[in-house]
This record gives sequence, C-alpha cells and structure tokens, in this order.
Amino acid sequence: MAEDYGLNEIGENVRALRVVSPAYAGKDGELTAVLQYVYQSILLGGSGEKELAALLMSIAKEEMRHLQILGTLIVKLGAPPVFTACPPYPVSYYSASCVNYAKSSRAMLAADIAAECTAISEYERMIACLKDEPAAAVLARLRDDEEEHLRRLRDAAKSLVSRQ
Repeated sequence: MAEDYGLNEIGENVRALRVVSPAYAGKDGELTAVLQYVYQSILLGGSGEKELAALLMSIAKEEMRHLQILGTLIVKLGAPPVFTACPPYPVSYYSASCVNYAKSSRAMLAADIAAECTAISEYERMIACLKDEPAAAVLARLRDDEEEHLRRLRDAAKSLVSRQ
C-alpha cells in the first residue's frame, strides 16, 4: 500500500507535516468522513435504504484507507498519527461533533456532496503549498479518489430525486 502511493520516498519534513495534518483529523478531514459515512450507512440500512447504505459504507471504507495513508504519511513526515489537526502537539484532539448527523437521505447526500467539494478544494490547496514535494503526489491521488466519491454521490442524489 505504501509503495502504491509513493510513501517510501518521503522523509521528515515539518513544513509538509503542518500542511498535510488537517486532512487527517481536522474538522473536515478523513476521520470525519469515515465516521460520517459509517453513521449514515448504519442509519439508512436500519430504515430500509439498503442500496444507499451500501454506497455510503463503500465510500467509508475508501475514506478509511485515506486515513491510513495520511497517518502513514504523518509518521514519515516525523510525527505520531495522533487524532488532532496539528500533530505532534497533543492539542485540539478530534471531536465527533465534527460529524454531520443529518437523518434524511436527502440531507445526508447534500452534506456529503458539500464535504467532498471541501475535501477536493483542501487537497488542491495543500498540493499547491507543497509544489513538487513527494507528499504532494500522495495528496493528488487522494484528491482523485475524492472526485470519484463526489461523482458517485451526485449520481445517488439524482437517483433519489428521480424516485420521489
């Protein structure tokens, strides 16, 4: 997995660490995405919306892989993968209050689409800050995945509207 994303080429870099860290466990980071999609999948699965629940759990698993990649990247950059937006400092620990706890599928998809748009924008900002550093290539791969999530969520939202 590390080889697939070029993580083996990365060494300690405090500047890159500061740029990348919010994507890991910041309020709009991958940890929030994992928890939000899992919450939504469980809730929708329990209310009979099995197809949408399966889609959201599939995306949650991909976001979990992103979390693992970013955690590994943070270690390579020189900090422990503490669930905070600013490792290695043990401050501002992650809070599950960052998760959007919408209850309707329409509101969930709207929140998810907005979150994926934010993730794409943030990854683009981080890539621009890192320029040609190896960490930028890792983030570009994650951004591409987020663009695919956005496409799938928009398709699900269109399908939901057409059924109503």
